[in-house]
Amino acid sequence: MVIRLETPQDYREVENLTREAFWNVYRPGCTEHYVLNQYRTNPDFIPELDFVMTEGGKVIGHVMFSKAEIILDDGTMFPSWTFGPISIHPDYKRKGYGLKLLQYALEKAKEMGIGLLQMEGNIEFYRHAGFDLASKMKIHYHAEPRESDVPYFLAQELIPGYWGNREGTYCPPKGYFVADENPEAFEAYEATFPAKEKAFQEGQLPQFCQSCGMPLTRIEDCGTNADGSTNFDYCQYCYKDGQFLQECTMDEMIEHCAQFVDEVNKQMPKPMTKEEYKQMMQQFFPMLKRWRK
Repeated sequence: MVIRLETPQDYREVENLTREAFWNVYRPGCTEHYVLNQYRTNPDFIPELDFVMTEGGKVIGHVMFSKAEIILDDGTMFPSWTFGPISIHPDYKRKGYGLKLLQYALEKAKEMGIGLLQMEGNIEFYRHAGFDLASKMKIHYHAEPRESDVPYFLAQELIPGYWGNREGTYCPPKGYFVADENPEAFEAYEATFPAKEKAFQEGQLPQFCQSCGMPLTRIEDCGTNADGSTNFDYCQYCYKDGQFLQECTMDEMIEHCAQFVDEVNKQMPKPMTKEEYKQMMQQFFPMLKRWRK
């Protein structure tokens, strides 16, 4: 087993590896391979921390790192970093390869003076590399209420004392949304790979309609593309045959959704008033694909 820096000759093999590793894991299908494809020219990309793992000359793992920022409660920006996607070929998962690759990369990051990392992932795996809930460090996730202990948002201080007693909100680097911001370019890129079936499955992160915020848990919840295929981004009430069913502003959509607060409260531990629900949507909706600026 060898860990080394990625080279241009590795690019396509690594992107295919990333696609295989993430397909249907966190969402139906995946976009991580396109993020990687586009990120290598992003100014936030850190080429010194772009590693591949090989076994017998075959690439079986990859990880990349990026610059990031935390918005402190006083409005100032605090420098931080993130990593991912980290990919292990399906044939080599659950054999310790991922942890070896990550530990190697974290040591190299620390040597470069990187003091703080945040990322989104499964704590049952990443705790073995020293990560814990970011909320314990008073680092909040941009798309969740501040008081939430977000189970998939993790952090680790690589240099003791780097973060100190600060408090702030983390937003993923813009480059991680490239597939959402350029859906046609992503679809053209995705078409260069062998076709694979998208599916909902246990263990995925919560999926929401990227127009109205409705939870998506079944194929039947989803809208349809122009060719009749399933659209996994939008619900059946917002999107049909490749078109939105309502022409409206984000504020008009929030007003429309607010009338269903009683149904929403059936799933909430603490009921919300209509105004409280609208306030929550005003924070959440700008993160949805349809309304993202």
